[in-house]
Amino acid sequence: MKYSYITFRSVTFAQKGERVLKQAGVDCAVQRTPKELSQRGCGYCLRLRPGLAARAVNVLVEEKVEYGKVYAVRLDGSFEEIHP
Repeated sequence: MKYSYITFRSVTFAQKGERVLKQAGVDCAVQRTPKELSQRGCGYCLRLRPGLAARAVNVLVEEKVEYGKVYAVRLDGSFEEIHP
């Protein structure tokens, strides 16, 4: 797996997610959602290193930050929705 993405409905929610994750020690970055995923209605996401998605989702839930879906980017560049 190359990366994980957590999608958000707006840049504001993505920025809030980034803030709470960084405070919890989870490295991430806000970016536009890849075009292959943006057709699903989410324009911004957080990009995470592999293996951090489950921890990130737990922090977002604890801090009551709304997020969309979580995806993994496979080595071949394809996307897979995951449920960490």
